[in-house]
Amino acid sequence: MSFSLPSKLFNWRVLLILLLILGAALRLINLTVPPLDFHPVRQFRNLIVARSIYYQLLPDPDPQKLALAKAFYNAVGQYEPPITEAITAWTYTWTGGENIAVPRVYETLFWLLAGLSLFDLARRIASPTSALIALAYYLVLPFAVQASRSFQPDPLMTSAFIAGIYFLYRWSEEQKWKWAIFAALFVGFAVLVKIVIVFFVIGAAIAAVLSALGLRFWKSLQVWVMIALMAVPAFIYYILGHPGRSDEYFFAWTIDLIKLITTTSFYAHWLGFVGSLFGLTILFLSIAGVFIAPPRLRWMLIGIWIGYICYGLTLPYQMYTHSYYHIQLIPVVALGLVPIIEAVVVRVSRETRWLKAALIAIVVFVIGYQAWIARSDLVAQAADYRREPAYWENIAKAIPANADLIGLTQDYGYRLMYYGWRKITLWPYVNGLTAVKGTSVNAQAKFSELVAGRDDFLVTASGQLDTQPELKKILDGYTIIGQGEGFVLYDLHKPK
Repeated sequence: MSFSLPSKLFNWRVLLILLLILGAALRLINLTVPPLDFHPVRQFRNLIVARSIYYQLLPDPDPQKLALAKAFYNAVGQYEPPITEAITAWTYTWTGGENIAVPRVYETLFWLLAGLSLFDLARRIASPTSALIALAYYLVLPFAVQASRSFQPDPLMTSAFIAGIYFLYRWSEEQKWKWAIFAALFVGFAVLVKIVIVFFVIGAAIAAVLSALGLRFWKSLQVWVMIALMAVPAFIYYILGHPGRSDEYFFAWTIDLIKLITTTSFYAHWLGFVGSLFGLTILFLSIAGVFIAPPRLRWMLIGIWIGYICYGLTLPYQMYTHSYYHIQLIPVVALGLVPIIEAVVVRVSRETRWLKAALIAIVVFVIGYQAWIARSDLVAQAADYRREPAYWENIAKAIPANADLIGLTQDYGYRLMYYGWRKITLWPYVNGLTAVKGTSVNAQAKFSELVAGRDDFLVTASGQLDTQPELKKILDGYTIIGQGEGFVLYDLHKPK
């Protein structure tokens, strides 16, 4: 017997709409505030790429800004196809110019549409009540709110993955061509958007195929068509189109850091970091829910979790430093919670109306509390963020017009590029990654190498300068030609 809310007051379709409205409202808070709330490096990188595309779309762009926009694009690197950036740039041409609100609206829309797929999949294995609660987790978890509205490929990748998993589940039930095509197209698109989702995709696809067809899968034309549609687009782009970038990423982030997986501290940091995003209790409840899920979903979720473990062992440093590398786990955790929620709902359905009312009150309170935390995270520093454009514009004005610039500055110089329209060569950071790799900066040798032919040295990351006393000593030997709130500019042609 399933527990359903009183239909006259709480029709599940009405609640579904209300949840989606809540999810949208949270993500559209401070819509135009600069993207410093969540991994600004990655978001500014996408803004720079979108700007370059936008200026190339303009019928009569400023030649100097067009050249700079292209130069900045080339400087930030290209790892994934610029899909969200291109959509954003096209929209800029319709809405009158650059605005961070544009990609945030798109990312929010992608996430909400994927939520419908998640809800319907959950509703196929449980009651609408349980599916709604799981959807609420997906929509109001503070980490999900911040990550899913950020301007980077990950929200679109995850949204396409959710839709692909939904259709893959439908195919495993019926083996119809329409489900096979939809599943392959959405999953293949997810892999194209960002290839790291391939670990999840392989696990889910193998589980779905084996649960549906067993070892006879190789006789199915549908399976081979799905494999082709899933793999070919990403293979063309990443392997054939950009092999150098793929090799560079693999060696930099896998081969050079693989030693991490041999230490116990790595696994402790990984688990602790994921727990800080999802809550360890919720995470383990979701994993427990996998084993009591209906067989088709159970094996798909097991396949996805195995894929996640392989993913973490392949990119170990990101597993405890980059929260957005876990965004694709949000719907997986939500689906794992469904059987647990359903068990509680069924148990409570046998109790008195007062206990039912108490359960509803608890659920509403938890959803409201999580939504409030998500909202508070977004508004806490909004006033400071709004000052950023003017701050970087002022710094840019202090730099001589034709200066060849090097510096120690935030976010790989992307903020200065975006708001100040100034290119800067980056002085190496000293951070956790350099410690893990065991590298060090010989300041004197590096200084002679990097400043050759440069005009000025800009420091805006004073905390970084404090961690490099040798560099600080070297810079003290040069004349300061510009100084203001949060920055110092040294003239490399004027030693003291």
